[in-house]
Amino acid sequence: MMNWNLFREMDNLRREMDTIFGGLPLENEEHSAFLPGIGTRRFPRLNLSEDANSFYLAALIPGVDAKSLDISLTGSTLSISGERLVEKLEGAHWQRQERGHGKFVRTLELPLDVDNDKIGAEYVDGVLRVILPKAESAKPKRISIKAGN
Repeated sequence: MMNWNLFREMDNLRREMDTIFGGLPLENEEHSAFLPGIGTRRFPRLNLSEDANSFYLAALIPGVDAKSLDISLTGSTLSISGERLVEKLEGAHWQRQERGHGKFVRTLELPLDVDNDKIGAEYVDGVLRVILPKAESAKPKRISIKAGN
């Protein structure tokens, strides 16, 4: 009983419920993986790295048409949105449907300002890659020190 943690137990229960209900073929219901809110996973999963000049974002978005993706930057908030459409089955019905579908939005607060005019993005093999060059004002500057006599 000493290692019992209410929040861990509640999280485990939530995961089990997601597993149980996530596999049900619900008509006209969107899967929780694509819905923002409490108890859902963040989608798309992403990595953000940086070097002295830029941030590099890689987001896993398999099975989404690149035309449905939208990237916007407001201030230092980057938003990625899109939609994965439901696969239509001709003359068949779902036995198991684990891949989510529907609209999604993921926002990310960037730690520094970026140069809006130089942002580039590409979508290859289900991975969205975005290069966000840092604004000149956000880059570290070396300040020379004058020595006084």
